[in-house]
Amino acid sequence: MEVTLALAQYPITFHHSLEDWKSHTENWVAGACSQGAQILTFPEYGSMELTSLFPEAVRNDLKLQIDRMQELLPYFIDFFRELAEKYRCVLVAPSFPVDLGDKTVNRCFVFTETGYSFQDKHFMTRFEDESWGISSSDGALRLFDTRFGKFGVQICFDIEFPIGGHLLAEAGADFILVPSCTETLKGATRVHIGARARAMEQQLYTGVSQTIDEALWSPAVDINYGYTAFYSSPDGDFDDEGILAKEQAQTSGWLIRTLDLSKNAEIRENGQVLNFRNSQNLTMQDGNCFVEIVSMKQNGNENQNQNQNEEMKSSLNLL
Repeated sequence: MEVTLALAQYPITFHHSLEDWKSHTENWVAGACSQGAQILTFPEYGSMELTSLFPEAVRNDLKLQIDRMQELLPYFIDFFRELAEKYRCVLVAPSFPVDLGDKTVNRCFVFTETGYSFQDKHFMTRFEDESWGISSSDGALRLFDTRFGKFGVQICFDIEFPIGGHLLAEAGADFILVPSCTETLKGATRVHIGARARAMEQQLYTGVSQTIDEALWSPAVDINYGYTAFYSSPDGDFDDEGILAKEQAQTSGWLIRTLDLSKNAEIRENGQVLNFRNSQNLTMQDGNCFVEIVSMKQNGNENQNQNQNEEMKSSLNLL
């Protein structure tokens, strides 16, 4: 089975009206679908461009802008539902800070022709946790089973931890999509290293979509550095480094590739290494494996060596 995926390398854009935003967003979707894309991924916090519709005082208040964005959430959901139905595609929408009453989560909605679901971010960055008031998910991971394949979503920082990728692969994911928003090359690098690691560990595809450029009118997403890329396990007839495609950083547009999902099964069965199969071994999780602490400090070594020397002398005296 083959699937054509599109990853957005997306600039946070200032809009003067909701209609401007709708027209802008549809142009992006139409552009990818005209090139055959079946699943489209927008980056983390791409929805924050909607704050450009608010007065400057609201935009400059990190808490107040989230409160006001809740007014736009129904329009956001309805519009992406319409786009998914109109273009007969799967849309991983730009993540949206959603107020649940007791906390606010970073939510990535996934839309199909027939409905929608979502994945919340679990691991918070320091900015989200300490400055912005965004909270961790309830821990639920979702596998989206679509007519174009099964996939999971790991939002930005989440891809830097193995557990999510392991659970999604174990549940049957063909690929993992990674909507991301980072300020610096260091931040982008951490996300891409995580995506490459998950592709190698679980022998599946990963794809990273990131925000780019400056949006100095938004204190939440003012500086953005990123690039898009598709990764695979570096095995079989894949690229030697596992880099299937990578876009030049800070350029606006889609990275689109058609992926053969059957290749994952092939390398999982006949690859030079069997990372996915070995990762299913629960030996280290069921109590049969443990960490033994071996003290090799200087003083300990001296005492040990002294004891060994005394034993050797005793043996010599016996002669």
